[in-house]
Amino acid sequence: MDQYDTLTGKGHSRRRFLRNVTSMSVLAALYGYGGIRPALGWPQGGNHDAVREVDGDTDVFNLVIDRTPMEIDGKPANPITVNGTVPGPAIRMREGRNVRIRVQNKLDEWTSVHWHGILLPFQMDGVPGVTYKGIAPNSTFEYNYPVKQSGTYWYHSHSGLQEQLGHYGPLIVEPAEPEPFDYDRDYVVMLSDWTFEDPHDVFRNLKVAEGYYNYQKRTVEDLLEDIQTKGWAQTMRERQMWGEMRMSSRDLLDVTGSTYTYLINGRSPNDNWTGLFKPGEKVRLRVINGSAMSFFDVRIPGLKMTVVQVDGQNVEPVPIDEFRIGVAEIYDVIVEPKDQQAYTLFAEAMDRSGFAAGTLATDVGLTAEIPEPRPVSSRGMEAMGMDMSDMNMGGGDGMAMGGESNDMGGKSNGMTDDNGMSGQGSSSGDMNAGGMTMGNDNAGKSGMNMAADGQDKQVPWPLAGRTITHGEDNHSPGAAMVARHPRNRMDDPGIGLKSTPDHKVLVYDDLKALAPWPDPREPEREIELHLTGNMERYMWSFDGEKFSEVDGPIQFHHGERLRLILVNDTMMEHPIHLHGMWMELENQHGDLRPRKHTISVKPGEMVSARITADAPGHWAFHCHLLYHMKAGMFRVVSVA
Repeated sequence: MDQYDTLTGKGHSRRRFLRNVTSMSVLAALYGYGGIRPALGWPQGGNHDAVREVDGDTDVFNLVIDRTPMEIDGKPANPITVNGTVPGPAIRMREGRNVRIRVQNKLDEWTSVHWHGILLPFQMDGVPGVTYKGIAPNSTFEYNYPVKQSGTYWYHSHSGLQEQLGHYGPLIVEPAEPEPFDYDRDYVVMLSDWTFEDPHDVFRNLKVAEGYYNYQKRTVEDLLEDIQTKGWAQTMRERQMWGEMRMSSRDLLDVTGSTYTYLINGRSPNDNWTGLFKPGEKVRLRVINGSAMSFFDVRIPGLKMTVVQVDGQNVEPVPIDEFRIGVAEIYDVIVEPKDQQAYTLFAEAMDRSGFAAGTLATDVGLTAEIPEPRPVSSRGMEAMGMDMSDMNMGGGDGMAMGGESNDMGGKSNGMTDDNGMSGQGSSSGDMNAGGMTMGNDNAGKSGMNMAADGQDKQVPWPLAGRTITHGEDNHSPGAAMVARHPRNRMDDPGIGLKSTPDHKVLVYDDLKALAPWPDPREPEREIELHLTGNMERYMWSFDGEKFSEVDGPIQFHHGERLRLILVNDTMMEHPIHLHGMWMELENQHGDLRPRKHTISVKPGEMVSARITADAPGHWAFHCHLLYHMKAGMFRVVSVA
């Protein structure tokens, strides 16, 4: 019985097949064959780039936000569009010039446009309630700002759940100086997730039932297999953990392929977006995760990729076979196909519930096989940065569970498998508000290996040996678990992925800036924030407080140098986005810290980033999982 619908990219199957190129895909591919500008292949045709008008030292763009009936994956839809397409047109700015963007709102509701990753005056950032009121129905708003950077970025609505409805598009800033890498052809690859449900219904479903969209829960057969491979004691400890949290170990993504259709440049696998190349060319792929809730694992079977930019910033080139891209992250890669053949561009959802797919080919009509689906992974102690040999169910530095569970509805002393099987178990270990504390197998880690000039060096991890604080806010009903000793996981590709000598998967420790950040000062101050949540209640927050509950903004002092510490106390990955300023990720590369606008934080992980607070004003700071932000994982940073 097939478990995987290979045309829609939903479910799981062992079949392989060759895909046909639709007529629209053919036209899109022909359009881009000249290599002069990227072939984006929007589903409705029309202009691939937004029209750029020139007014002295200013480039002018006009955008129209509206509802446009169209087909998505062969079914009727009525998405929110930008200039009539999903995604919206590519906006090509030029570094060193000014831009003026007129946005006309033809919707019957307020809207907005946020320029994701762009450094600009806060009044132009496009976040209703923080930087301006938004754009009223049947009105026009004009954004004006200087362009101070280059690279690949994107834009999207910051109003309600409009981003899920199609309100997003790519933004390319052409550099003033030549880039430090060469390429012959240039394509935007914008990943997204589309649902035919009303996004407000999706949000309601998430709040009604934990795991509402998870159709891959564990079975009795899985339980018996775990007992055989892990033993009875370890299996029961893991089941008890999940029972205490009322979660499934396969809750990898809140919203899955059970409702999502995964798209590349607005096209489903059925529609097969195609980019053409000539053998021997270097092809630049600007991969943007514009989805609402989906992490993707991206690979091109048969082709190596070389990462050259991350979140719009140049990095030392990294040859890889695969990378995981969190929501709102951006990776620019170069591929060099040598043969007269086709390759599948494959973006598999992290939970393996579906995929987006397109084709790179030398000729129209060539197709490639879809890779076989990989097995669904289950979260365990290792995924939480825990050493099973150190587990101590009675407390200590391992995992402590049991005790009162007020926020879970009373005392919990049992364990429940995903299929309803239950067993008895309790302990008097250390509990926090009915949640759990997670241990760490290397909390005292003092440094990270770094190869430089042919020598192995130790670059101290700035958080090594750090004592993590847990205030009262972390013990609220909004914080169902606490990572007591979170670990550095920047050398970990993430759940379901494994690097081998024959298959290199990108990790954050691979990212190395080409030059040090201009501000060499050490941090004067540290701000520690915990990423908190209660999956059963679908409550997401910082430090246990939803945005509606906080007293005021997070205060940055203008001009200061600070260290932001993020501690993930939850069982989910969170892509954290800071508007208006760069976050310099403190990985193994010392002064050559990579600059990011979005940092994906794994479960049980602690990361830090240096920030120069050089942007006065009010800035949004939030998890970029749309429904997490909607549920309260949002703050305002005030720089004054």
